Amino acid sequence: MPTPQPVAAARQDVTAALAEFAMAIRFGDLPADVVAVSKHCFLDWLGVTIAGREEPLVRMLLDQALSEGGNPQATVVGEATKVTTSQAALINGSASHALDYDDVQERLHGHPTAPIAPVLLAMAEHGGHSGRDVIAAFVAGVEVECRINQFMGEGHYERGWHSTATNGTFGAAVAASHLLGFSPAQCAVAMGIAGTQAAGLRAMFGTMCKPMHAGKAAQNGLFAAQMAARGLTSRPDVLERPLGFGATQSDGVSAERALVGLGERYEVSDVLFKYHAACHGVHASVEALQEIAQNTGLAANDIEAVEVAVQNEYLNICGIDRPETGLEGKFSLKFCSALALAGADTADPETYSDRTVTDPPMVALQDRVTIIARPEMEMKTADVAVHLKSGVVHRGSWDAGIPDTNLPRQHAKLSAKFHTCADPAIGADRSDKVIAAVDGLDQAETIAALVAAWR
Repeated sequence: MPTPQPVAAARQDVTAALAEFAMAIRFGDLPADVVAVSKHCFLDWLGVTIAGREEPLVRMLLDQALSEGGNPQATVVGEATKVTTSQAALINGSASHALDYDDVQERLHGHPTAPIAPVLLAMAEHGGHSGRDVIAAFVAGVEVECRINQFMGEGHYERGWHSTATNGTFGAAVAASHLLGFSPAQCAVAMGIAGTQAAGLRAMFGTMCKPMHAGKAAQNGLFAAQMAARGLTSRPDVLERPLGFGATQSDGVSAERALVGLGERYEVSDVLFKYHAACHGVHASVEALQEIAQNTGLAANDIEAVEVAVQNEYLNICGIDRPETGLEGKFSLKFCSALALAGADTADPETYSDRTVTDPPMVALQDRVTIIARPEMEMKTADVAVHLKSGVVHRGSWDAGIPDTNLPRQHAKLSAKFHTCADPAIGADRSDKVIAAVDGLDQAETIAALVAAWR
C-alpha cells in the first residue's frame, strides 16, 4: 500500500477520516526514525511497568484477576503469571502509570503509550502477531489519540477530564483495530464503542485511580475492538455527531485542529520521555534547579527563598502544596523543587516515598519555595530564582517540551533508565535481554522472545 497522503483539514467527518488514515498505516511505509521512537516507547513503557508492578494498586488488580479466574492468555509484565487479555490490559496499563514515570505527548496532553502498549502486548502474545504488526498498530493508536485531543481542544482537559483516560481509550481501540486488520468502517464502529466508555477524572490525581485510568483505557479500548469484531453496533461518527463525544465533553471542538498535517508527520515523533519519576509538569523546574545546584555547589542551608514560575494550569496538575504521601509528592512542584535543590536522586522511584515527603529538613526546604502562576508562559517551561542568604540570586529556565532528535543518545538514556527501573525486580542480565528484544522488535516474527526475556 502506498504511503498515506495528507488529509484535507476541511473534512468534517473526523471519525471516518482518522479511521481511514489509521487503518492504512503499514510498517513498510514508516520512516526509520518513527520505528526507532516507537521502540523507545516500548522500552520505556516496559521499564516503568516492571518498576510499578509491586505498587499496592497493581497487587490489588492482580489479586482480583486471579480471584476471577479465566483463560491464561497474556502475561503480566515482569512476572510469569498469565491472565486473560482483558485482565492483562488493565493490570499492565495501570502498572505502567503507577509511578507516573511513563512518557508524555503535549498534543495528547497526557501519556500516549500507557493505554496502547498493554493492549498490543496482550494481543500479540495471545494471537502470535509480529513485532512489525505491533509497531504499525502502535503508531496508528498514538496518531488517533493525539489528534482526538486536538479535536476536543483545551476545554476537554479544563473541564476535568484526564486525557490519558478519555482519548487514550480511543487510541487503544484503534491500535487493537489495526492489529485485527479492520477496515476503516469497522474501526469507526470500534471508536464508537470506545467513546461511550471513555472516562477518567482529573480530580483523582494523587490517588490510585489516576494510574487505573490508563489501565481502564487499555481494557476498554481492547473490549471496543473485540466487540466490534463480534458485530456489536455503535455510531460510526462518535466524535462529531450531536450528543457525541465532542458535544458532551468539550466546549470547542475543531475538525481542522484534528486533521491538519495528517499524513505529514507522525505524532509518535513528538513523544517526550521522563527522566524524573514524577509528573511531567515538574520536570522543567527540576531541571532548572538541578542545573543551578550543580553549577554553584549550594547547600540547602544557604537558601533563603526559591521562586518557581510556571504556566498557571500547572497549579491544577501538580500544585499540591503540602504532600502527605509519596504519590502526592509526585504532583507537588514545591516538593520536587526541594528534591532538586537537596541533590536527591529524582530518577529513582524510591525517592518519592511517604517518609521523604514528611522528612522535617525536606519540609522546611519546600516551605521556602513559592510557586508563581504566569498564564503567558508556555506549557513544559519554568523560570526559577534561588535567593541565597548572602543576597546572591541564581536564575535559570528550562523547556522540557522539546523532543530529543539525537535518537542514539535517547536510546542510551532510556536504557540506563530501564536498568534503574527493572534491575531491582528482574536483575541486570534479564534487563539486558529485554533491551535487546525491544531493539530487535521490528525483526521479530512473534513477541515470544520479549516475554521470555523478563521471565
